[in-house]
Amino acid sequence: MADTSDTRTPAQIEADIKRRREVLAETLDEIGVRVHPKTIVGDARAKVVANVDHTLGRAYVQVNKVVSDVKAQFVDETGAPRLERVVPVAVVAVGLVGLLVLGTRRRNG
Repeated sequence: MADTSDTRTPAQIEADIKRRREVLAETLDEIGVRVHPKTIVGDARAKVVANVDHTLGRAYVQVNKVVSDVKAQFVDETGAPRLERVVPVAVVAVGLVGLLVLGTRRRNG
């Protein structure tokens, strides 16, 4: 059987009730803000932005790594170009551009 004896004064009980009402009012306000459509949309947007930022950050790191690897193929440790690799790539690039130009002129001619 529960002990129903209360040694608090009526003023203390009223103060406890008042405090609990204030806490409940705060909690209800917080719940109202959390379930408001604008808050839900804002939270969803924030999650999407965070995921996009994370994905873009990872992509940036990968691209930066690839660029560094490619650069290492054409530049030595001192920063000087490796001519044995640069010259053949330049020749191939000029050849491709020349073929494209010739192909375009033949179609138009």
